[in-house]
Amino acid sequence: MRQWTIDAFAAGPFRGNPACVVEPFDQWPSDAWMQALAAENNQAETAFLLKTADPARFGLRWFTPTLEAPLCGHATLAAAHALFEELGIDAPLLTFETLSGDLTVRRDGERLEMDFPSDPPRRTAVPEGLAEALGATPVEMWAGAYLVAVLESEAAVRALTPDLMALKTIAGEATGGPGQTVVVALADPDRPYAVVSRFFAPGFGIPEDPTTGSAHCILSPLYAEKLGRQTLSFHQAYPGRGGDLDCENRGTRVLLRGRGVTVIEARLRLMPA
Repeated sequence: MRQWTIDAFAAGPFRGNPACVVEPFDQWPSDAWMQALAAENNQAETAFLLKTADPARFGLRWFTPTLEAPLCGHATLAAAHALFEELGIDAPLLTFETLSGDLTVRRDGERLEMDFPSDPPRRTAVPEGLAEALGATPVEMWAGAYLVAVLESEAAVRALTPDLMALKTIAGEATGGPGQTVVVALADPDRPYAVVSRFFAPGFGIPEDPTTGSAHCILSPLYAEKLGRQTLSFHQAYPGRGGDLDCENRGTRVLLRGRGVTVIEARLRLMPA
């Protein structure tokens, strides 16, 4: 079987967030096998696809090195990129059956556009120990699936070197469980993006995720309200890489737009269990 490593939300190779995408299966392998391959790949996510009777519809599951994820943006974009560019699927729209319901992806010029559920956050108190774990004091605190700590500046976001072991235990009012914290700020005035963020997810076995689609299901409605603009450009400032995406807030849905770049094609020398 073939497998590709694809940089998602990437301006070019070695940017954005890498995800592994495995060639579509006729039937799901065992959960244990998929989890073992995801651990072997040791990327933030490995995407597994299942064929259906509809050539433009696939089952899609995402595994981190330690567990199955309920939603993943960058690995969905990577999966769609693999189907369009590597396997030559000729369809105007791809539909994925996932743990978060049906997700669709279509071409948008050189980019792909994903239609995801919105996760508007709630204002909340700063959880005990979070400021110490981050090494910075949030000026606002919000919670959706993940905690969202708003910092005073882009420089503060970029300078963080958090205590990941301490962050791993902090959940606050986040619905997705402990150890998943977005830090965010308005971008400096001269930037080509409006908002800058980072995402630390030691609770998911990911110290820091390079570019996180699901986090922008929270950030898009939050900053659409703050800035009075429904479409915004975001930059996730993972050191040494960085990822870019445009987000359009549409009430209960968020459109996430970005590019994929294939950097590796591999062949698995084993059969699924």
